[in-house]
Amino acid sequence: MVKIIIVNYNSGKWIARCLSSIHQAGLTDHTIIVDNASTDNSILFIEQNFPQADLIKLSSNLGFGQANNLGIKKAYEQGSDYVFLMNQDVYIEPNTIDCLISTAKLNPDFGILSPMHLNGNGSELDFSFSNYIVPLKCRKLYSDIFLQKLATLYEVSFVNAAAWLLTRKCIEKVGGFNPSFYHYGEDDNYCQRVLYHSLKIGVVPQSIIYHDRENRTENIYFDNTVLVHKRKLIKMFSDPFDNKQSISDVYINCLKTMVKSLITLKLKSFKEHFSRIIMYNSIDWKMILHNKEQSINKGKNFL
Repeated sequence: MVKIIIVNYNSGKWIARCLSSIHQAGLTDHTIIVDNASTDNSILFIEQNFPQADLIKLSSNLGFGQANNLGIKKAYEQGSDYVFLMNQDVYIEPNTIDCLISTAKLNPDFGILSPMHLNGNGSELDFSFSNYIVPLKCRKLYSDIFLQKLATLYEVSFVNAAAWLLTRKCIEKVGGFNPSFYHYGEDDNYCQRVLYHSLKIGVVPQSIIYHDRENRTENIYFDNTVLVHKRKLIKMFSDPFDNKQSISDVYINCLKTMVKSLITLKLKSFKEHFSRIIMYNSIDWKMILHNKEQSINKGKNFL
């Protein structure tokens, strides 16, 4: 059994096509939608047009990872063998998930399987996804595409969570997303944990999705340098493979740079590092290190 999990937030632009693609695959009644307190009409649309879907309405926005965790937990408790995480701006083909499941059955050492990501209209590869399958990160896929001799599965170390098939074995060994991450970075950490627990990550070229995210020029999580640095730090200190970094050393180095900038009158650098110092002091480091320790242990962590 497979369950599709979609985290919904103000998805009015995409949700009709997203759910229609699921309906065409005959999987609407296998779909769990977790709504992160949307303020548009997307919830009403879902209730009126796709009542077969299991809709979970949250009173506040928990972020991508924790909302997905609610869906993963419910799917697992209902006995699902596979969970397909799917962004609200993703559209599938009728055979997308069946192809992934068939590949997963033949490759039980893989915890995450991803389809190929095309852009919204299918005219080319999704640009960000294309960076995950370059030769240095995904051996032979590019050359096999050119030579028209595709294999059924290619191993990678990371692929973004816009369309993941998770196996039950993966959920039991790795668990859900680390709640240290609110939005972005959680899929990087999850892939690190999958590899840490001796499972593999793969791309299945015969399976396709359409990721409709072009022309989005503003994103506070990438435009705000303090938020970007905060996410970088949380990723660093949540990485199960990294035990060399010291929180105090990172803090002291930033403090030294801030003071040096002030002495040399580099005011732009001073303001940036001053903001980082304030940000460091606002982070719950005890919680982050606790979550890291929890993620190192095998089990249904964070669910």
